[in-house]
Amino acid sequence: MPERPLEPATVTALVKDATAAPSMHNAQPWRFRFHSPTRTFEIRSDPSRALPRTDPVGRGMHLGCAAALFNLRVAAAHAGWEPVHQLLPDTDDRQLLATVRLTGPAAPGGDLAPLYPAIHRRHTSREPFEETDIPQAVQDALHNAALQEGAQLVFPSAWHVASLLDLVHDAEGRESADPDTLTEVAHWTRIGAAAAQTAADGIPDYAFGPRKWDGKAPVRDFAEGRQVTDRDAARFEQVPHLALLGTTHDEPEDWLRAGQAMERVLLLATLKGLATSLTSHALEWPDLRWSVRDPRSVMAYVQMVLRLGFGPHGLPTPRRPPGDVLDIV
Repeated sequence: MPERPLEPATVTALVKDATAAPSMHNAQPWRFRFHSPTRTFEIRSDPSRALPRTDPVGRGMHLGCAAALFNLRVAAAHAGWEPVHQLLPDTDDRQLLATVRLTGPAAPGGDLAPLYPAIHRRHTSREPFEETDIPQAVQDALHNAALQEGAQLVFPSAWHVASLLDLVHDAEGRESADPDTLTEVAHWTRIGAAAAQTAADGIPDYAFGPRKWDGKAPVRDFAEGRQVTDRDAARFEQVPHLALLGTTHDEPEDWLRAGQAMERVLLLATLKGLATSLTSHALEWPDLRWSVRDPRSVMAYVQMVLRLGFGPHGLPTPRRPPGDVLDIV
């Protein structure tokens, strides 16, 4: 590959791939700046898209931005570039979360580019999954994927899953009784055909999934009691397959590593034929978050709970156009 500046269309395409990442309430809390002379992307947080009630310290914002960072690395490798990234490169600029420099041709046999087909296939699924075990080989592959990004993925035992579900139920009760939380959720949901079809962010009602009338899967009901036309009810799995993704420490750099690990796991799971969703209910309350961890593991801080299984994949949710999140200098 010749050493040349990237065309704006190529830069825009890479950012479009990056922004397919998941983020809390689909707030899309990221911005990108591309420095043409050095072929370097900056990934920045966007404080205007913070969630002060459910994410007061910005941990979720870091996870979402890091998932977009990982997608950018995958897209760059797929396009033939070697992406060299650095986390928190400037301690005086807290919004600058990472840089990615495209240094030259991608190294042959890399493990990023093969994940590319999953970037636009991965969508959060709030549908019921089958009561089917996930093969141990797949669990091991997902565990190793998290390790590659400096995080840990643990499939908890049955007793711990039951404890997790109790904590989620507790969190749901707190959320439904907290007006500030309900207001924040309502701000990021789009109910009604007109709102859902024109939205560039947030969660449209067609992605809420059915109401749960039976089952124990931890699926957040973004309707929160509001009427959604033609929404069905369904029975969800009684024994959901959950995985805890976490880190040994709990600083911004750990959140960024966890967010990249989360996206690597989600992309690989998608390629393995699994549907995926994320649940942060119990992690949004500090006292509950500590109880979520598996005391038998070395994981000290759970950063996200993943629900995995065989079943319908989710529908695409809206994304802001690259021009709204990208500056080229």
